[in-house]
Formats: sequence, structure tokens, C-alpha cells
Amino acid sequence: MQNPFKKQHNAKSENIEISGANKNIPVRENYQRYVGKKLFFLFSMLALVIFLSAFIVTIGPLDISIPEVYEILLSSLFPGYFTIEGLPSQIVWNIRLPRIVAGIMAGFGLGICGCVMQAVLKNPLASPFTLGISSGANFGVAVAAVMGVGVMGGPYLLVGNAFLFSMLCALFIIALASFKGATSETLILAGIAINYLFGSLSDLFRYFATDEQLRIMVSWGMGDLSAFSWSNFALLLGVFVFCTPLLYLKVNDLNIMAIGDENAKSLGIDANRVRMFSMLLASLLIATIVCFTGTIAFIGLVAPHMARMVVGSDHKYLFPASGILGALILMSADATGLNLLRPTMIPTGIMTSLLGVPFFMYLILKKKKKEFW
Repeated sequence: MQNPFKKQHNAKSENIEISGANKNIPVRENYQRYVGKKLFFLFSMLALVIFLSAFIVTIGPLDISIPEVYEILLSSLFPGYFTIEGLPSQIVWNIRLPRIVAGIMAGFGLGICGCVMQAVLKNPLASPFTLGISSGANFGVAVAAVMGVGVMGGPYLLVGNAFLFSMLCALFIIALASFKGATSETLILAGIAINYLFGSLSDLFRYFATDEQLRIMVSWGMGDLSAFSWSNFALLLGVFVFCTPLLYLKVNDLNIMAIGDENAKSLGIDANRVRMFSMLLASLLIATIVCFTGTIAFIGLVAPHMARMVVGSDHKYLFPASGILGALILMSADATGLNLLRPTMIPTGIMTSLLGVPFFMYLILKKKKKEFW
């Protein structure tokens, strides 16, 4: 005999499933709209980078008309139609364009490394120089300037020493942290100790340096994009191509680590291993940037906070947003320093600090209804 209630029961179950599916539709639409806003912001900032690059290349201490600048750029693509040579061509190709490329690459690298370090160290004040990389690079330059000793000779004396000592500092801290346990507190404390140690050693070299040696050390420590040239582009691009995708592959792990190391471990994520891997790659990228640009402060600290205010804490979007905003900040600061007091050029590191400190004070003093960390 057939159960008379079976049909009614099945119909009721189908109605429940249909109503549940209907309820999921607004949720899915809201999520797609949420993701769409983030992607729109990323593509808008990317378009702004392109627009700003096209504008910055037309300004500088030497007055070159905008049509002439673009004729110079087109002359390499269509040599038969545009043939502009001489001093304007040399300035555009060998001074302005390398600075723009350096600003984009260095700003993007410092931004993503700051984002990664703030995530793995769980500290909103973490930056690419928390590990003492900056002080190590400064010490390497001091050794090269005062003693003339370096791993490379000629024009790469300062660059080689800056890279070597910055990586030695990072590797020492990572090795110490792996020996004692790669907790965020261990890495931060070790970075503070290394900063003070190599800062003191650099001051000691400054005390015994001549005027010319002191000028080299001070100018490099201020940070400047003028040291970058097309001969350095291939090396910096190679490090970017190697480090950036590997760091981005860890964004899901960084999201999980935000809930705590123990909770991440319960979900199958080895937080210590992710922390060491991310810090090693970030240190390699930062050391490569620093050895060509010098000490440029606040980009790695401010850019992730600005990106977090707009796109939230999901590292799938926070990671690229931090890099793009870092590139925008560094390009803007360099262009401002280059043209503010013509013909005097203000070092890029000074401009980033002057622009970064007010914004950071704004974040501290502003009464926010929503926390961004």
C-alpha cells in the first residue's frame, strides 16, 4: 500500500530546497558585487599608474615640450617616421624613463613586501625594514665608502656591498628565528637588535669618514631613484618575476594565519614554515630594491594600510592593491622632489617621509568607526 503522506513530504522538501536556493541568490549577487568593487579599484589604480607615468615623463628641470617628448618615445618604435636625437632624447630615455620604471618597480615591491610582513608578523607597524635590512645595507655602503672593500669592484662597489649585507642581516634573523621558533615576536625583536647593531656600526664609520666619504654615505642613505639605469633593469625584473608569483601563492595561507597560528595549524597550515618562506622571499626582493635605490622609507608601511582601508583584509586583493598604491606613492614623491625646487632635486627618501608621516599621523588621530587592521 502506498503511503499517502509520501508525496506531500517530497513536495515539501522540494519547496524548502527551492526557497533555500532563492535565498542564496542575493548572497551570491552581493558577493559578486563586493568582488567587483575590489577589481574595479585595482584596475582604476593600474590605469592611474599608466596615466601618471605618461604625465611625469613630460615634466622635469629641462623644459621639453609634450609633443617633443612623445616624438622621442615614438622614434624608437617607428625610426623611419620620427628621428629626434641630441640632449632631449638622452634626457628622456636615460634619466626620466628609468626613474619612472624604478619608481613603479621599487614602489610595487616595497608595497607587497610591507603587506606580507604585516601579515606574517601580525604587526601593523611592520615594514620591509623591520628585519634590519635597511641598516645592513647602510653598513655595507659605509664599509665600501670608507674602507674601499667590497664583493664587487668598479661602479658596483656600493651596490654589491648593500645587497650582500642586507641579505646577511635577513638570513641571520631568519636563522635565529628558525632556531628559537619562527614566531612573530622573535622576528621583530631580532630585527630591532640588528637595526641598533648595524646602525651603531654605520655611525662609527661616519665618525672616521672624510667629507667625500660622508657625502657618499649620506646621499645613499637618503634614498634616490637616480642610481637606477637600464643596465640594472634585467636583474631587478628577474628578481620580481621570481619572488612576486611565489609570494602571491601564499595569500590564502596569510588569510588563514590571521586567525592565529594554532587555528591555522588545525586547518593544515604550518604557520612557521609559511612565515619563514615569505620572509625569505620578501627579504630577497627588498635587498635587490634597496641596493639600487637606497633607503626609501614609509612606502612599505603606508601603502598596505591605505589599501586595507579600501579593499579590506583579504590578501588576494590586498596584495596587488598594496603594490599598486606603493608604486603610485613613490612615483608621485619622486616627481614632486624632482620638480618642487627646480633645479635642485630633493632625494626621494626625504619626500616619501614628508608625505608618509602626515598620513600616518592622520591614521593615528582620526576617530575611526571601523578598524582597518
